[in-house]
Amino acid sequence: MGFVKRGQGQCVVFKGRDGAGKGGTIKAITERVSPRIFRVIALPAPTDREKTQMYIQRYLPHLPAAGEIVLFDRSWYNRAGVERVMGFCTIEQAQEFLRAVPLVERAIIQSGVLLIKYWLEVSPEEQTRRLESRIHDERKIWKLSPMDIESYRRWYDYSRASDEMFELTDTDFAPWHVVRSDNKKRASLNPLISHLLGAIPYDKVGREKISLPARQKAKDYEEPDYPFKFVPEKF
Repeated sequence: MGFVKRGQGQCVVFKGRDGAGKGGTIKAITERVSPRIFRVIALPAPTDREKTQMYIQRYLPHLPAAGEIVLFDRSWYNRAGVERVMGFCTIEQAQEFLRAVPLVERAIIQSGVLLIKYWLEVSPEEQTRRLESRIHDERKIWKLSPMDIESYRRWYDYSRASDEMFELTDTDFAPWHVVRSDNKKRASLNPLISHLLGAIPYDKVGREKISLPARQKAKDYEEPDYPFKFVPEKF
């Protein structure tokens, strides 16, 4: 990729309510790219040791090096959302985070990292449909946690929290880009992926035409008569 030669790191933050489609969007972005260049970060709950650190400290080691793209499924903005609403931090801690995070993001950008932030906006009706589909589909039930159920109940607590988050962190140098996500495929491909491609500077890399060479002759090689333990086919 051309941007790899440029030597710039790219950091993409995804935020939105439960069921907004963050995971599916990230999957759509990464399914056709190199895992050596793209990394997805979704940190678990902080350890007891991490709870004693500066809040954003545990995220900093995951920022990209030159030529890398890091997608944050769960980012430092957890403090502005789930941690605040669900009582995992105090109101004072959340407000201090909101005051401090623009300074940290400015420092990230000044270090040479391109920071892009997306908010996926889902309607109450579509969130209900998606969460109910998880309840009734055994393939999706693992996606539904007690936290999701409680966050569904607290729709307007999240609304108040996100309103303040936008007010204090939607800066000129690190703005929030809002994507309507009721139609997942449309949100993933148009406009989010199109916008992301347009936001990342890159040079088109020329490719040589590739053709497969002739396979070598078997000569004296014979297939072994070995009792391989084949996995039985179900269908």
